[in-house]
Amino acid sequence: MTTRHRPRLHLVRHGETEWARLGRHTGRTDVPLTEAGRVQARAIADRLAGIRFGRVLSSPLSRALETARLAGYGHVVEVEPDLAEWDYGAYEGRTTPEIRQSVRGWTIWGQGPRGGETAADVTARVDRVLVALDDVEGNVALFAHGHVLRVLTARWLGLPASEGRLFALGTATVSVLGWEREARVVERWNEAPHLR
Repeated sequence: MTTRHRPRLHLVRHGETEWARLGRHTGRTDVPLTEAGRVQARAIADRLAGIRFGRVLSSPLSRALETARLAGYGHVVEVEPDLAEWDYGAYEGRTTPEIRQSVRGWTIWGQGPRGGETAADVTARVDRVLVALDDVEGNVALFAHGHVLRVLTARWLGLPASEGRLFALGTATVSVLGWEREARVVERWNEAPHLR
C-alpha cells in the first residue's frame, strides 16, 4: 500500500500597500508595496528559510509578485491568475465605513460587492487552485491577497466562502494549511515575521 502525498500550503499575504494601510478595498487595482511593505517582504524570506517548495505560485498583481521576489522566490514563482484578489467592482478603493454610508451593515462576506465578483466566482477560482495542487508532494507557497486567501482557507476546510470571515489576515503574514491524519487543518495562522 502506498501512502498518498499531500500538499502543505504556506499562504503569504503580500506586504503593506498604501491602500491596505488605509483600509481601502484593493482588488484589481495594481497598487505597489510601500517601503515598509518591501521590508516586510524581505522578512518573509527568513520565515520561509529552509523550507523546500514543490511549487511557488503568485497572484499576477504586482504587490503579490514583488513580495514573492523580495522573499527570494523570483526565480521559481509561477503566476496563477486564479489567485488574484476578489474583484470589488464599484467598491474598489473604498473603505468599509464609506460603503456602509449607503449600504447599512455591508460586508464582503454577506452582500458582496456591487458590480464585482460574487462569492461563488471566487469559490470557483480557489477551488481550481486547490484541485491543481492536490497532487503536489510536500510544500507549496502561495503569494496572494487577504480576501482570496481567506476564501481559499475556508474551501481547504470544506466550508463555504462566507466562512472566510472567521480568518482575519494581516499584511505580510504567513499561514500554514496542512493535515491531521486525513483531515485538512489550519496548522498556523497570521504569523507576522516582520514583528519578531
